[in-house]
Amino acid sequence: MSVFQEMLEKIKAYETIIIHRHQRPDPDALGSQAGLRELLRHNFPEKKVLAVGADEPSLAWMTRMDQVADEDYQGALVIVTDTANRPRIDDERYDRGAYLIKIDHHPNEDVYGDLVYVDTTASSASEIITDFALKTGLSLSDEAARLLYAGIVGDTGRFLYPATTSKTFDMAAILRQYDFDFAGLSRQMDSFPYKIAKLQGYVFDNLEVDENGAAQVLLSREVMEQFEVTEAETAAIVGSPGKIDSVQAWAIFVEQEDGSYRVRLRSKKVIINEIAKRHDGGGHPLASGANSSGLAENEAIYQEIKEAVAHAGK
Repeated sequence: MSVFQEMLEKIKAYETIIIHRHQRPDPDALGSQAGLRELLRHNFPEKKVLAVGADEPSLAWMTRMDQVADEDYQGALVIVTDTANRPRIDDERYDRGAYLIKIDHHPNEDVYGDLVYVDTTASSASEIITDFALKTGLSLSDEAARLLYAGIVGDTGRFLYPATTSKTFDMAAILRQYDFDFAGLSRQMDSFPYKIAKLQGYVFDNLEVDENGAAQVLLSREVMEQFEVTEAETAAIVGSPGKIDSVQAWAIFVEQEDGSYRVRLRSKKVIINEIAKRHDGGGHPLASGANSSGLAENEAIYQEIKEAVAHAGK
């Protein structure tokens, strides 16, 4: 029996299914989570299927979360999508159900769950959920297709990132056949508020780039207050340095309330997830996240990026 078939059998066996994803969700986190919710509601209308976590205001156009009570977890199947490690799971109650399934496309370094499906060749968790539906014969609804398509578009950078494969295009093409406002969704995903445009200008003005194309920029609490953006909203500019042709790899340091930093690492070709692992993080080879205790560690991370880029150029 395949893992997908095992997952389907577990879904059939439980009356209540609660779906989690990672904190500070991006389109793939919400697309895979809510897309799975809509898929299961469509195929199993008699079941109670809930999506849990904090709502993300900037992605309210995608979906909203459900109110989930503690008692809902009693005897429930819990599924976590798009979340590599347990500390990042939104809502700590994920382990209170009767059975736990992990579905992800990040490297499986934190193995949790009773049943695990991790495919690092998939562009996104939304691609995996689409594949699951097709291979198990579940029918997709228009709303499930909209959410899953948005998730794939989000994690592939509109099909620009190297993780985009021919299978990714196949999945997207199937989803595109369903009835949802494709043009409206595309416009929504390609637009941002004026304040984000101004923040992007700040990033370009303050980006430090060395002679090999290693770049960094710091977003302090003061800067975020100046532009009236939340930490979650700064995710909109994570790819901006990569639009500069000479930039090869970069770090964006986002200051937290306690003075530490969340570090977003991106690269065009140079592997940077090993750097992330050395600084309390991890992720994909070209798109990772890390944590820094302060300015000194920020500088250490940037030095590691500079060395990696310089070495790759030899």
